[in-house]
Amino acid sequence: MRYNCLIIDDEKLLADSAMEYFNLFGVSTAVAYGVSDGLLFFEENTADLLLLDINLGDGSGFELCKRLREKMDSPILFISARSSDDDKIIALNIGGDDYIEKPCSLAVLLAKVKAVLKRCGRRNLKVYSDGWLRVNFAAKQVAVDGRPVKLTALEFKLLAFLMEHEGAVLSKQELFEQVWQDKCTGDGTLNVHIRRLRRTIERNPNQPHYIQTVWGDGYKFEGGAE
Repeated sequence: MRYNCLIIDDEKLLADSAMEYFNLFGVSTAVAYGVSDGLLFFEENTADLLLLDINLGDGSGFELCKRLREKMDSPILFISARSSDDDKIIALNIGGDDYIEKPCSLAVLLAKVKAVLKRCGRRNLKVYSDGWLRVNFAAKQVAVDGRPVKLTALEFKLLAFLMEHEGAVLSKQELFEQVWQDKCTGDGTLNVHIRRLRRTIERNPNQPHYIQTVWGDGYKFEGGAE
């Protein structure tokens, strides 16, 4: 399963609280409580971003980062109560992308995570394919059930943006600003484009699997054909 964020922290109460808070605001999040849990997670799952504590009960976050960097390049944000400059230098030198000091409010932490996810998206994704839907991002080509389909430039941009943030709830305002690059785009325009995409890529447009409406919040893309 793919998550937006994995929190690796042996402070279970803090980790669980952060996970629940992130999920509440549309950032799909899982939690691991140590080095062994973190490695086990990646045997069957992936994450777009990691929040990694330095001091773990069964090992060092530094060592875990080194091991993970051998097989993945997702952003890794270190979070720790240790504030020495030496720790920060080590964290960045071994592949960390930022260093956040505890204590840190969940709201501030969520904002940081969302900013990194938005900036990075799924930059390394060149082709998406699940047996029903295939998207070649570089060539801007889409195929459904093995047959090429045509999308307008704006439809493809909307689909790509949703897919780059798979599992995350994207507000209408965010879609207006990032896809249309216009804060004043109306709901009607967005609804028309969502409807067209669903008719093109969904098995059943009336019961969409890929492009889901999150009532009161916006839309999200869920990968994998039913």
